[in-house]
Amino acid sequence: MILYPAIDLKEGRCVRLLRGEMESATVFNEDPGAQARAFQDAGCAWLHIVDLDGAFAGRPANADAVEKILGAIAIPAQLGGGIRDMAQVEAWLARGVARVILGTAAVRDPAFVKAAARAFPGRVAVGIDARDGMAAVEGWAETTDIAAVDLARRFEDAGVAAIIHTDIDRDGAMQGPNIAASAALAHAVSIPVIVSGGVSSMDDIRAAKACGAPLDGVISGRALYDGRLDPAEAAAILAA
Repeated sequence: MILYPAIDLKEGRCVRLLRGEMESATVFNEDPGAQARAFQDAGCAWLHIVDLDGAFAGRPANADAVEKILGAIAIPAQLGGGIRDMAQVEAWLARGVARVILGTAAVRDPAFVKAAARAFPGRVAVGIDARDGMAAVEGWAETTDIAAVDLARRFEDAGVAAIIHTDIDRDGAMQGPNIAASAALAHAVSIPVIVSGGVSSMDDIRAAKACGAPLDGVISGRALYDGRLDPAEAAAILAA
């Protein structure tokens, strides 16, 4: 399993939200490139980047900050937030993003997501953000009537590289991830599943590792910034 440190971008800065609420943003670093390099230097093998402004606007909004991150690291990074069409997918992959994450598009335009996954094998992931088990879109502002597991099943055999499963009510709340829901999703589909939302302690890391589901990795943000999680130790536990 892989530890994916999260860098959430709002107005060019590294922030963390509480349950996806933009007004709850806490700024942790003014320099996203330096933050990315710090995670790399700590031994992390991947980065998880979210353009928060882009997720709400429906188009990329933190391109300069993403460029700074990509220029500061040698490890691969995945990026989500506001990526809604093939031109944006192509542009980000050409700029050096290893993998794009399509979230709202997975609900609104699944044919596009499948086409992108076919066009760029191994480089397109689906972000499934869930509130009470139902998929949410538009930067989590709207909850749909589509169950997360049903949405995931739509992309079986589509060539999707991974599913990032986020429990919105756990995100940023430091109350532990919904490992049971992520594990159930991983058992329901053959696509690798990454746990996100609420990972806040080494016990959470160990629980994800020991859950018995074929999980690909764990995303953590706030706990890494405030020191509750040691990135090197967490990465080592997951990699063992």
